[in-house]
Amino acid sequence: MNQGLILKFENLVQLCGACRQLCTRSYRKVYRAQWKPVQSAAHPVWSILQFSQKDRLTSIASLQCRPLATKEETKKKNKKIPQTKGEVEIRQKMTIEELARAMGKDIDHIYEALLYTDIDLDSLEPDSILYEDLIKLIVKKSGMKYKSAKLKEEKERENTDAVKRPPADSAVLTPRPPVVTILGHVDHGKTTLLDSLRKTQVASMEAGGITQHIGAFLVHLPSGEKITFLDTPGHAAFSAMRARGTHVTDIVILVVAAEDGVMQQTIESIQHAKNAGVPLILAINKCDKPEADPERVKKELLAHDVVCEEFGGDVQAVNISALKGENLTVLAEATVALAEMLELKADPTGLVEGTVIESRKDKGKGPVTTAIVQRGTLRKGCVLVAGKTWAKVRFMFDENGKAVDAASPGIPVEIMGWKEVPSAGDEILEVESEQRAHEVVAWRTYVEQQERMKKDVEVIEAKQKEHRVEYEKKQQKLAHLTWRQKKAVLYKANKHLMLSRPKERTEMDKNVLSVIVKGDVDGSVEAILNILDSYDADDECKLDIIHFGMGDISETDISLAEAFNGVVFGFSVKANESIKQLAAKKGIKIKLHSIIYKLIEDLKDELNSRLPPSVVEDTIGEASVLNIFSVTMGKNKIPVAGCRVHKGLLDRKMKFKLIRKGDVIWKGSLSSLKHHKDDVQVIKTGMDCGLSLDKHIDFNIGDEVICYEEKAVQQTTSWDPGF
Repeated sequence: MNQGLILKFENLVQLCGACRQLCTRSYRKVYRAQWKPVQSAAHPVWSILQFSQKDRLTSIASLQCRPLATKEETKKKNKKIPQTKGEVEIRQKMTIEELARAMGKDIDHIYEALLYTDIDLDSLEPDSILYEDLIKLIVKKSGMKYKSAKLKEEKERENTDAVKRPPADSAVLTPRPPVVTILGHVDHGKTTLLDSLRKTQVASMEAGGITQHIGAFLVHLPSGEKITFLDTPGHAAFSAMRARGTHVTDIVILVVAAEDGVMQQTIESIQHAKNAGVPLILAINKCDKPEADPERVKKELLAHDVVCEEFGGDVQAVNISALKGENLTVLAEATVALAEMLELKADPTGLVEGTVIESRKDKGKGPVTTAIVQRGTLRKGCVLVAGKTWAKVRFMFDENGKAVDAASPGIPVEIMGWKEVPSAGDEILEVESEQRAHEVVAWRTYVEQQERMKKDVEVIEAKQKEHRVEYEKKQQKLAHLTWRQKKAVLYKANKHLMLSRPKERTEMDKNVLSVIVKGDVDGSVEAILNILDSYDADDECKLDIIHFGMGDISETDISLAEAFNGVVFGFSVKANESIKQLAAKKGIKIKLHSIIYKLIEDLKDELNSRLPPSVVEDTIGEASVLNIFSVTMGKNKIPVAGCRVHKGLLDRKMKFKLIRKGDVIWKGSLSSLKHHKDDVQVIKTGMDCGLSLDKHIDFNIGDEVICYEEKAVQQTTSWDPGF
C-alpha cells in the first residue's frame, strides 16, 4: 500500500479522535475501544501503529481547546453518580427530583415514564410531589425494584405558642374606661358626634366627610370620667372593620339620622352588636332638622328587635344634634350609667394583652399599630407578639400624637417598634424576651405552613382524581384497539408534552385586568379586597389581584404592573414625582383615590375598557316588497324586487337584511338600486325602487328589506359591588 496514503489515513484518524474528545471527555473510552489496532498480515504498517501516540495527540488537541474549569464544575465532575443496582429506596412522598436521584436517572426519564399515565405533565415541576402508588409505577416501568425506606420517627414539634393568662383574681381588678364603638349608616353623623365630644375637627379632615378607617380616641368628660371611643366607617365597604370594632367594645352607640331612619348599614350594625353580645344605646341624630321624625326611627327599629325604654325595652334613646352639640351631655351620662351597671374592671398587672385595632406602614415611623390594652400595663421596652410578627416597643403615642410612657387597660395607644405590620384584629400578647417572641412567631409560621400543605394535598388529590376520570374515558375510547395501536395513538396525542415545558406567560390576555392595590392602613386594603372578592363577572373580564399591601406607591409596584400589564390603585397613599415619571415612561396607569366608592367606580371603568365592544344594528330605513321580476344578464337571471320605502331611507352604501315572516334569511349588500331605471345611491320615504342583492335570493311579495348600520358600542361590566 502507498506509504503517503497510509500517513494521510493516520492523520484523519487522529483528527477524528481529537474532535470526539472535544465533544465529550466521557466518550474517550468508547473511542479507544472502536479504534484499537488489530494485527493484520495484509497491512503490516497499520499493525505497527501504536495507539498511545494517537491518544497523546488527541489529549494535546483537547488541552489546547478546552476552557479552564471552575471549582464548581470540577466538583460536579468528580462527584460520583450513584449507581442504582436494580433496587430503589422509596418513601411515601418524593419530589420528581428526589426520585430521579434515587434511581440514578435524569428528570426527563421520570417525565417519559409518566407520559402514558393520567398525570398532567404540564403541571409538573422538578419539586412537584409524587405519591407512593405513582412512585412504584415509575420504578416498575424503569425495570427496577423498589424497597421502602426506613421511616425516621419524627418527634412531634413542641407547641411554643403564646397564650392568654388565666382569669385574674377579683382582688387585683381595678375599674377601667368603657370602650364604646359608634356604629351607624354612612353620613348619619357618627364622626361629627365624636368630633363634638372631643371638641376637635375630625370630620373636616376625612375625605369627602366619610370616615375611611377606625379611629380610637380617649375622651375626657367634664365630670372627670373617661370613655374610649372607636369611630368605625359606616360605608358599605367597611363591614369587616365594624365587626372588628364590636369585638373589642363594651357598649355600642347606634347613630341613626332622624330624617333618614333605618338604613342598610344600620341593620348590619345592629347584627354586629347582637353577635358580639354588646348592649346598645340609641342616638337619634339631626333632630334639629325640620323633617326629623325620632318617633318613626324608634318604631322602625322595633322590626329589628331594638326596643327602646318607652316601649318597655332596655335600650336608652337620646335625641341629639351632633352638629349643634345638643343633648351630648345626656348621651355621655347614659353611656357612663350603662358602664357602671356593667362594672367594667381589668387587671393592670402582669403581661400585657390587647387587640390591634388598625395597622399601617408609616414612612417615618415604620410599621405602626393602633391598639387597645385589655390587660396589664404597656410600657416602653415591652416585647409583644401579634399574628406572625413581634415588636419591642420603642415609642407610644396617644390619639393626639403626644408621646406616652404607659398605657393601662381600656386606653387606646399607637405603638412603634414592629418588625412587620400585623393584621388588624390580631391579638396582642406580651412575652418575656425577644428569644421567646422568635419562638412564638416560628411556631405560628410552622402551623400556617402545615395547614397550607394540608390544603395543597387536598387540591392535588382532587386534581389527580379529575385526571384519573379523564384518563379512564380516554382508555374506554381506545378499548377496541390493539396494544400497539393504543401506544401509537397516545404517543401522537402526547408528543408535544415531551417537547414543551411550562413557560412564562409572554402575552397577556386582553380580557384580563391585573391590579395592584395599595392602601394607607391594613383595614382599608382589607375593605377593598372584600369588595373585589364579590367580583362575579370572570366570563366578561377576569380580575386578577397580583399584589396588595400598605404604603406609598413604589418602584417595585410599577415593575410588577409592567410585567403583568396591570394598573396600580392607591387608596389614601401617594406616588412621588419620580415614580409618576417612571410609570409614564413604562405606560403604567396609577389611580390614586381618597374615597373608596370613587376608587371602585374607576376600577369598573378599567374593567369596561377591557371588554370587547358589542356590535349594535342601527336601523336606517325599511321597505316592503310589492312586486317581483327578474332581469337577464348574460346567461344568468337575477331576481329583482320592486319595493316602496315606508320608513327612513335606503342607502346603497349601508348593509341590508331580508326578513320573511319575522326570520332573517339574508344579510349583505345590494348589487343594484334603481329609481325609474336610473342608478341611485339613496331612496327616501314614500319612493318606489327596484333592488337586487349580492346573492341569488328569490323574493316573496310581503318580504321586508331593512337598511341598517353597524355601530360598535362599549360594553359595561355586569358586576355590582353593592353600592
